[in-house]
Amino acid sequence: MSATPATLSALAPKAIGWSIALSILLILAGLFAIMIPSVSGIAITLVFGWAMIVSGVTHFIFAFKTHTTGGLIWELLIGAVYLFTGVYLIMHPLDALFALTLILACYLFFEGIVEIIQFFQLRPRHGAGWLLIDALITLVLAVMIWRSWPASSIWVVGTLVGISMVFSGFSRLMLSLAAKRAIA
Repeated sequence: MSATPATLSALAPKAIGWSIALSILLILAGLFAIMIPSVSGIAITLVFGWAMIVSGVTHFIFAFKTHTTGGLIWELLIGAVYLFTGVYLIMHPLDALFALTLILACYLFFEGIVEIIQFFQLRPRHGAGWLLIDALITLVLAVMIWRSWPASSIWVVGTLVGISMVFSGFSRLMLSLAAKRAIA
C-alpha cells in the first residue's frame, strides 16, 4: 500500500464512473416505480416507517445526552411518537399509504398557495410568471389527488417518487457526463 495520498485528478475518473453507474440505477429504479406504482408505494411506505423507527431510537439515545429534565422528557416523548408511528407504518402499510397520499395532497396544496404568494412578491422580476405556472400546476395536482382519494393512493406516491427518481437520475447522469468531458 502506498503512503502517498491519491490526488483529486486520480480519484475523479473513478468517482465519475460510479456516479454514472448510480445514475443509471436511479433511472431504472424510477422506471420500475412508475411501471408498478402500487408496489413502489408500499415499498416507500415501509422505508419511511423504518426511517421513523431509526429516528425514534436516535431521539431516545440523544435524550440521555441532554442536561435538563425538560429536554429529557421532550426527547423521550418525541422518540416515542416517532417509534410508534414507524411501527404503525410497518404494521399497516396500506393504511399508511392512504395517509401518506392525503398528506401529500395537503402538502402540495399549501405549497401551491405559498408559490402564489411568492409570485406576487416577485412579480416585477423577470421570469416570475414561471413561479405562478408552477403554483397553478401544483394546486391542480393537489386537487386531483384529493378528489380521487383514497383510490389515488394506489398509484400517486409510487408514480410521483418514480418520476422524481427518473429526473434525478437524468440530471445526475448529465452532470456526471459533463464532468467526464471536463476532465478528459
